[in-house]
Amino acid sequence: MARKNDSFYFDCFRQSAECACRAAHLLYEVMNDYDPQRLKDHMDAMHKIEQEADSVRHRLLDELVTAFITPFDREDIAELSHVLDDVTDSIEGVLDRMYYDNVTTMRHEALQMTDMVVHACEQIAALADELPQFRRSKTLRERVFAVNTIETDADHVFIEAMRSLHTSETDPLQVFAWHDVYRNLEQCADDCEHVADVVDSIVMKNS
Repeated sequence: MARKNDSFYFDCFRQSAECACRAAHLLYEVMNDYDPQRLKDHMDAMHKIEQEADSVRHRLLDELVTAFITPFDREDIAELSHVLDDVTDSIEGVLDRMYYDNVTTMRHEALQMTDMVVHACEQIAALADELPQFRRSKTLRERVFAVNTIETDADHVFIEAMRSLHTSETDPLQVFAWHDVYRNLEQCADDCEHVADVVDSIVMKNS
């Protein structure tokens, strides 16, 4: 069981993971009912989630500066907070890129990759829930492996998406736009894997 004075950090990790999940679900809703006329409103809603995630990270770092006892190494706490925040930032970046590049229609592969990002974020949230018992958890490393598998699958979809884009799309502006969107979606999956890898490293160091 985590010490009482450790609960602040674990709560922050949970809140950060929750922000990432909310961002992923919002992205899923936007992509599956895509309306470019509403994109700016969705960006505003996404930015509020991103600001909340930033606030959680800042609170954690402010506490970490003066903390005497921490549940594991300060550097690992800071790193985990950073990579969790990266997930939400990258998800927000997908909508930003679609707005910059004036994406007007949706592509099937983007929906596939978005679904994978949602599932990866759900696994990240489950990891955050289990983290207080990281020394005794029997399923935490299974969730790490699940995130790694999702990221690998997302890489495969990304490769096929890029091939389809460059072989079937005739509008060079759309090729340019979707090239960026696909890369941003791939980054979301990569960032989820980074979270899982940091958690795995923490478990290995402290077991």
